[in-house]
Amino acid sequence: MPVRAVPVTVSARTSALDAVVFGVDVQSGDVRGDAPSYAVVAFDGESLDRDVVSRRKLRRLIDREEPAIVATDNRYELAADKDGLIHFLRELPDETKLVQVTGAERPEPLSRVASRHGVPYGKDPMQEAEAAARLAAMNVGQEVTAFTDTTEVKVARGRSTGKGGWSEDRYTRRIHGAVKKRAREVESELDEAGLDYERDVTEKYGGFTNAIFEVEGRPADIPVSSHRSGDVRVEIEREQRDGIEFRPLAKRRDHVIVGIDPGTTTAAAVVGVDGSVLDVYSTRTDDVAAVIEWIIERGRPIIVAADVTPMPATVEKIRRSFEAAGWVPESDLPVDEKKHRTREVSYDNDHERDAVAAALEAFDSHEGQFDRVAEKVPPQHDLGDVLSRVVAGEESVETVLADLDPDEDEDEDEHEHTERELTEEEKTIKRLRARVDRLESHTEDLKDTIAEKDDRIAEYEDELSDARREERREARERREVTRLERENERLERERDEAVERAEELESKLERLKALWKLDHSNFADVSAKQEDLVPVKVVTEFTKGAIEEADEQYGLASGDVVYLKDGSGAGRSTAERLAETEPRAVLRSGGRLTEVADDVLFEHDVPVGPADDVTIQVVDELAVARESEIEGVIEDWEDRARERELEQNQEMVDELISEHRASDRAADF
Repeated sequence: MPVRAVPVTVSARTSALDAVVFGVDVQSGDVRGDAPSYAVVAFDGESLDRDVVSRRKLRRLIDREEPAIVATDNRYELAADKDGLIHFLRELPDETKLVQVTGAERPEPLSRVASRHGVPYGKDPMQEAEAAARLAAMNVGQEVTAFTDTTEVKVARGRSTGKGGWSEDRYTRRIHGAVKKRAREVESELDEAGLDYERDVTEKYGGFTNAIFEVEGRPADIPVSSHRSGDVRVEIEREQRDGIEFRPLAKRRDHVIVGIDPGTTTAAAVVGVDGSVLDVYSTRTDDVAAVIEWIIERGRPIIVAADVTPMPATVEKIRRSFEAAGWVPESDLPVDEKKHRTREVSYDNDHERDAVAAALEAFDSHEGQFDRVAEKVPPQHDLGDVLSRVVAGEESVETVLADLDPDEDEDEDEHEHTERELTEEEKTIKRLRARVDRLESHTEDLKDTIAEKDDRIAEYEDELSDARREERREARERREVTRLERENERLERERDEAVERAEELESKLERLKALWKLDHSNFADVSAKQEDLVPVKVVTEFTKGAIEEADEQYGLASGDVVYLKDGSGAGRSTAERLAETEPRAVLRSGGRLTEVADDVLFEHDVPVGPADDVTIQVVDELAVARESEIEGVIEDWEDRARERELEQNQEMVDELISEHRASDRAADF
C-alpha cells in the first residue's frame, strides 16, 4: 500500500521580518583590549540604521531594542575567549539570538557567503556589518548557543535564619513557610502555562528551605521572573552546555517541482528533483496566497506544472511568484494516463491526483536534463541551485558554475577566521595598539561637549523607545476597543431580536392559555354565560399549509371542532390530512366542499356542516361556539349520513339487479 510522504519542515520566516536584526563588526581596537568600538547596522527588512558604538553602548543598545538576531561574521569579535562568549550569551535578552553568518566551526569568508546569496559586500567594517545583517535576515548562518532549552527556577530563602527580633524558631518557621508558599505559587503558574518540569524540594522546619524546578523551556516561555522580596528570592538560570554549539538558523529548503490543479477545490503536489512525491494538499477555502505559503514551507520550486494546456491563470500567477519555469502537456492529460502515473501515490481526491500527475509528468519531461546537469556539477556545489538557474533561468551549466566559484585572486587571508596562536611580537603589537586605542578613547571621553552630546542622544533614544512602546500599546488598545465595540453591537442586535421574539412568544402564550382554558376547563371557574361554550380551532383555508400552520400554532387534536373559513378547493390528500386529526365536527364557510373532499370526510365519519348554522365568535386565531349549536350540526349531519347510506345501499342493490338481469339475457341467447 503506498505511503503518503511526510511534509518537509522549514523556517517559519518566509516574508517580512518580524523584528530588527543587528549586524556587528569590529570598527577599531581589539576585543582583547578594554575599549574596542563596533560598527552596528540595524536592519528591519526595509530600512537600515548605522552607528559606531563602544562595547558598553552596544550592550545597552541590545538590551533596549531586544533585536531578534545579533549577526556577525566571527563570534570571537564579541568576546575574547570561550568564557567571555558564554558570558555574552548569558546577558543577551531571552528572545535575541547570536548568529555567525559564515558557518559553524570552520567559517567561510564573508565575501564568499555574501556573493553566494546576492548580498552587497565591502571590506569596510560598516559594509561587513550590513552584509551580516542582511544575511541573517535571509536565515543564513548558524545560531551560536551555550545553553540548553532547560531552565532552572530556584525558590529559596531571601535572608539568613538567624535571630530577627522574634525567637529564632518562630523566625525560621516564618521564612520557611514563605518559601513553601512561593514555591506552590510558582508550581501553579508553571501548570497554568502547560510547561513540563521536575521539582526537587528540601523540606525543613516550618516549610521549605528551597525548591528547584527543572523546566523544559526557555526563560521567555516561563511566566516567572527573577526577584527578591523579603524572606524569599527567585532565581532563573538556563542550563549550560558542555561547550559552544551551533544550530542552523533555517532548515534546508530543497528545490522541488510543484503541480497545481486550480478550481473550486485547489490542489497542490510537491515532487523532489529525484521524482519522489514529498507532499500533497487540497483546499476549498484557502486563497492563492495561502497556497503559495504552503508551497514555500515545503521547498523552492524549479518548475510549476499544470495538467491542461494552456496554463490556467491561477497556475501562472503561482509560477510567476516563484520565478520558476512552467510546464504544460501538449494536450490535456487523459484521466486514465493520470491514474496510471499516480498508481503508487496516496491521495484523497481527484484534484490531488491531477496535481501529482502534473508534477510527475513535468519531472519525466526534464529527467534527462536533470541527469546531464548532475554529471557536470562538482560535489561542493548544491545541485538544486544549479538546476534552478539552468531550468528556470535558462543559463548554461558552465556559466552557473563559473558564477558560483569564488574569485581565486581575492585576498582570503583577510577574512579567514582561524584561531591560531599569536607570536610574542604580534601580541606586543596588539597590546600597544590596544593601549593607543584606550588612550584615544580616554581623550575623547574627557571632552565635555561630546560626553554631553552622547548623554543627550542616549536620553532621546530612550524617550523614543518609550514613545514607540507607548504608541504600540495604544494601537493595541484601539484595536481591542474597536473589536469590543463590534462585539457589543452584535450582542445588542441579538438582544433586540430576542426581546422581539419573547414578546411574540408571550402574546402567543396568552392566546394558547385562553384556548387551553376553554379546551380543558370544566367551566367551574367561568361565568354562567360561558357554560355552553366550546372552543373552535380556526383554519383559514382548506389547504395542507393552512392545516399545518394551525397545528403548529395551537395544535389540532382528536375531538376538536374545526372552523374552515374557506372550505372550497380541497383535494383528497388535503381532506385526508384533516381527517387524520379526528375532529369532532368541521364547520365550513366561503364555498362548497369538493365532491372528493366530501367523500373522504364522509368515509372517515367526520361530521361536516355549514358555519352559518352556528354562532361563532372569533378573537384573533381563537374562536368559541355554543355546544348546543355544535350538537345540532352533528345531528343534522348524522341524519344526512343515514339518508346517504340508504341511497348508496339502494344504488348498490339496483346495480346488482341490473347486472343479474343482464347475465340472464345473455344466457338465453
